[in-house]
Amino acid sequence: MIALKKQVVQTASLVCGYCSTGCSLNVELRDGEPVGISPNADYSVNRGSACPKGWEAMTPMQATDRATSPLVRDKRGKLVPVEWDEALRTFTEKFKAIQAAHGAESVAFLGTGQITSEELAFLGGLTKFGMGMVHGDGNTRQCMATAVTAYKQSFGFDAPPYTYRDFEESDVIVLIGSNLCIAHPIMWERICRNENAPAIMVIDPRKTETAMAATHHFPLRPKSDLVLLYAVANHLVTTGRVDRAFVDANVSGFDEFERHVEQFPPELAAESTGLSVEQIHLLADTIGNGKRVSLWWTMGVNQSHEGTRVAQAIINIALMTGNIGRPGTGANSITGQCNAMGSRLFSNTSSLYGGRSFADPDDRAEVARLLDIDDARIPTETGMAYDQIVEGILEGKIKGLWIIATNSAHSWINQLDFKDVLDRLDYLVVQDLYADTETAAHADLFFPAAGWGEKDGTFINSERRIGLVKKVHRAPGDALADFHIFQAIAHYWGCEDMFARWTSPEDVFKLLAQLSRGRPCDFSGIVDYQQLDRAGGIQWPYPEAGADDAAERRLFEDGRFFHSDGRARLLFETPRSVPEPENSRYPFVLLTGRGSSSQWHTQTRTKRSPVLRVLYPKTGYAEINPIDARARNIGPNDRIIVSSRRGKIQVRAFVTHTVQPGQVFIPMHYNVTNQLTFPAFDPYSRQPAYKACAVDVRRLESWEG
Repeated sequence: MIALKKQVVQTASLVCGYCSTGCSLNVELRDGEPVGISPNADYSVNRGSACPKGWEAMTPMQATDRATSPLVRDKRGKLVPVEWDEALRTFTEKFKAIQAAHGAESVAFLGTGQITSEELAFLGGLTKFGMGMVHGDGNTRQCMATAVTAYKQSFGFDAPPYTYRDFEESDVIVLIGSNLCIAHPIMWERICRNENAPAIMVIDPRKTETAMAATHHFPLRPKSDLVLLYAVANHLVTTGRVDRAFVDANVSGFDEFERHVEQFPPELAAESTGLSVEQIHLLADTIGNGKRVSLWWTMGVNQSHEGTRVAQAIINIALMTGNIGRPGTGANSITGQCNAMGSRLFSNTSSLYGGRSFADPDDRAEVARLLDIDDARIPTETGMAYDQIVEGILEGKIKGLWIIATNSAHSWINQLDFKDVLDRLDYLVVQDLYADTETAAHADLFFPAAGWGEKDGTFINSERRIGLVKKVHRAPGDALADFHIFQAIAHYWGCEDMFARWTSPEDVFKLLAQLSRGRPCDFSGIVDYQQLDRAGGIQWPYPEAGADDAAERRLFEDGRFFHSDGRARLLFETPRSVPEPENSRYPFVLLTGRGSSSQWHTQTRTKRSPVLRVLYPKTGYAEINPIDARARNIGPNDRIIVSSRRGKIQVRAFVTHTVQPGQVFIPMHYNVTNQLTFPAFDPYSRQPAYKACAVDVRRLESWEG
């Protein structure tokens, strides 16, 4: 009789590596190998649900086309495999030579919200303290910089105030520029569990899936939201819906704000927005009559030429009505990437660790003391933002660039110009899971990185919940976790002594906990990964060990904010015209955004899944209103060309009433979309304005080019 080998079956729970919702997924392991995945029913975020991407999260672990070795571009222009020793020596020699010839500031990095907080912190410390870089930014600049800036200016700290339970406790939910059904399906499920029969008010130019499911849709003209929100505030003032007790005790600048919004009566806003006066009254009255009003926004607000002030107009409405710090309330920014919150706090890009300032000598001294380094190694300035780094390359100031876990040649605005920018560099290093991305095609040196489920660390989700990521699978070939790549570079660069305490991700997590102590984001009460695992994630602030790990923590319950006087600030200014209005040559407004819950950003990961690929069209498409389609002799699925001043692309026509006449919508996931977009930026956040530019549309008889 043959004895059968008994399989060892285990389950590991990991926070998902896609969006910012922060779902927990159970990976089934048989004899140590991952063989299945399912949503975690015991996790407070998703409660047993997952979107299509979550169900397919193991795809990179099973992929056969992953990058498995470092690559160097040879004399023939081909990327060829090399050993890690040669790759790391080349990296060090090239970047040190550039700095020797052009100064320390001639090398920069572009990071991501897709790697763990520990890796982000290591990258920020390695580059800015160890390698002498001043300039570095992340792709979080593309999605969340506006929200960060708005919160900092209004509240005194980057502090999304809510917990996901607020979705279930509001009686009025206002969604501005957020297609929650598609972008964050599990959050939409939380709304569906709300037993208060809430009024769901969607403000969006398109009749999105979320707008279709809402109780009211306000299809305003693109980029007229600031005028609309000021008109709402005007109506709240004139109808006596201001919570004066809350405002007087906790908010600065109301009298000036009241005078400002006098200039925006609903009648004027109706002309600007295309909404009726009655619609504006309905929106404002519903907010004013609500007992627990929560206002939520995402990229439709953030990716705007005046996004910071739009976000603050949302914050102002929450503050003036007292809808903050209570269950079911808040001015709530929904984050994009899985660890954008970790990037915002610990990437060393827009702020020094823990939301400190590079320019503050006390902050630099405190970080130096906690990390046991010379504070002279810490830059005294924040450094350039993403768009400024791009301009720095064009101006010849930046000669070397290191891009980590982001596909900039696909995702950056005005894509064709950006690809030209990359080719002007003396040396480009790309670090990613796959060597066939649009960005890797320009690399002089490529580092193969481990992906989700192939390394340990933490992510911080939209509601500030710190969740655990675990290594359940070995990365393919010679690919390494980003953490270990940074360790190796520190060694080859000669600054490893500075990071002697950074021996493992958990050791770095403990350093980050100490760096958070006394800050608004304090989580120094979390002692180790095991505590996070047992608790099912913990929201910051968590300053004391022994507190209720499972508690849902809402900020500003005491009405005190993070400015030195404890008060929030109402901030506002005159709306500005869109940078590129439509005209007779380019008569349409191009809108961009998510196309499907099964697509993710530049599709670097999702296009590898056979399941996800069949859930969305393989080729790009443009939504166009039937009125415009008839005028242009365009039928369903016809081949069309969409052109802007920067380029033209060929896509299929999707004739639909979801877009208004004069508008066209193209999903951001296709690699041609950003050939059209206009490089405008919010002046405060430096975030690109992807959502509106002028284009033309015409029918094609046959494919061109």
